[in-house]
Amino acid sequence: MPASNVSSSLPERTRTRLQGGVTHVADRDPLTVRSPFTGEEMGTVPACQPADVTEAVRTAQAAQSDWSERPIEERAAVLQRFADEVLDHREELLDIVQLEAGKARLDAHVELLDIVLNADYYAREGPNHVAPTRRDGGFPLLTKAVEHHDPVGVVGLIEPWNYPLTLAISDMLPALLAGNGAVLKPAEATPFCALRAVELLVDAGAPEDLVQVVTGHGATLGEPLISSVDYVTFTGSTETGRTVASLAGEHLVDASMELGGKNAAVVLDDADLSQAVTGTVHGSYANAGQLCISFERIFVHEAVYDQFVDRFVDATETLDLGASLKFGPDVGSLIGQHQLDTVEDHVADARERGATVETGGRRREEVGPLFYEPTVLTDLPDDATAACEETFGPVVSITPVADADEAVARANDTDYGLHASVWTEDTDRGEALARRIEAGSVCVNDAYLGMWASTDAPMGGVGDSGIGRRHGPHGIQKYTESQTVTTQRLHPLVPVEGLPNRVAAAGATLSIRALRRLRRLSPLDGR
Repeated sequence: MPASNVSSSLPERTRTRLQGGVTHVADRDPLTVRSPFTGEEMGTVPACQPADVTEAVRTAQAAQSDWSERPIEERAAVLQRFADEVLDHREELLDIVQLEAGKARLDAHVELLDIVLNADYYAREGPNHVAPTRRDGGFPLLTKAVEHHDPVGVVGLIEPWNYPLTLAISDMLPALLAGNGAVLKPAEATPFCALRAVELLVDAGAPEDLVQVVTGHGATLGEPLISSVDYVTFTGSTETGRTVASLAGEHLVDASMELGGKNAAVVLDDADLSQAVTGTVHGSYANAGQLCISFERIFVHEAVYDQFVDRFVDATETLDLGASLKFGPDVGSLIGQHQLDTVEDHVADARERGATVETGGRRREEVGPLFYEPTVLTDLPDDATAACEETFGPVVSITPVADADEAVARANDTDYGLHASVWTEDTDRGEALARRIEAGSVCVNDAYLGMWASTDAPMGGVGDSGIGRRHGPHGIQKYTESQTVTTQRLHPLVPVEGLPNRVAAAGATLSIRALRRLRRLSPLDGR
């Protein structure tokens, strides 16, 4: 569907209301937000300055004090109501996500459901993850040890444009449940998604000042935000992540970061090719390839390589590229000219180095200014840009391998380590191979959604793909400071008055020997 059939503008009343959700202490220059579908302006937000960050953090701190005193069950109820609000306003949210990010409606729908899953998971399980927990005491029956989790204070979130709804909000939900306030800096290209979601949080019962939003350029707002909050969450490029990590280290602020990837799929000789093709096509072109965990490299056993390539190319050519605010097109737009330039440069370099473009390889201006065809490369040299640098677009290379060992070696031949998948009818074999791939997550016979939806399991990268994890217990505990309280029964652990130090030391050694034997025989502890 031509992009000209899609209105780029939000209703004026909606724009005005959402703009009012940005924290700023003075009039600021407008930051124009354009829809990738058409390139036309869809609204503006203030280009905030460091003084606005200072005010946002101060306001969030004031609200956080009362919020953290609420019983965690009340905070959990807010998350459940928020999930309901998101579902109740589904169509409106999908429209805003599509207009800002240019993605297909199904990809936007995945974002929305991710928020619901995270809100539901942390509302149900989060209180247990941060509840006071008995730990093994130093001496059975004599020492009681309890671990407590306290909120860090105010969490700063610097989030990207590719999943502007889920990455802005899903990372925030466990921080709020733990009792923190938040200051959110959404991407310059996609602020309205975050602003509308924060409105729904307030409607669900979150204090109005608890979550502050500052809009503007990262180069202007990054340092003042990192220097003034108590924890930083960042999702974005590895290059920017290094800067964020350096600033966080300078200010002794803890941080978690999901960064870039050059994710690989491995198709073994016993794979169900119908499932493997369907799964890897989706895993390569979801969100037009602008997904940190999408595939950019596929390694296929040589025994099934030709058949796989033919079927993969055929499936790719059936994908509908288009702009529509209805469920229909499979692949949407790239986000901006910078992303289109990267994709075109990578494909041009691949061609120059002798790679074959099996299908795609063209921009589609008749659909919209930033649309690019889903592209399949074969015979891609190892030194080609598309082979070793993150493309972050609808481009994937397919390479034959002699066996599983070569596939693992090729998959691991990268500085990144975010995600991968293995395709085989022998799931035991697949799980064993997955353990050899150096990535934070690996799916067997699935692209990524099974992993993404497993909110109780940690998700994150190794190497240049980041530090820390989202989801699961770690996804909320990282937003807390742990405190250990020990209580000693009977007598404090000090030498008995009048007992020579030599005798006290000998007695302590005998006690430790006995304690080690006891713990090997029985799981006794100080609980």
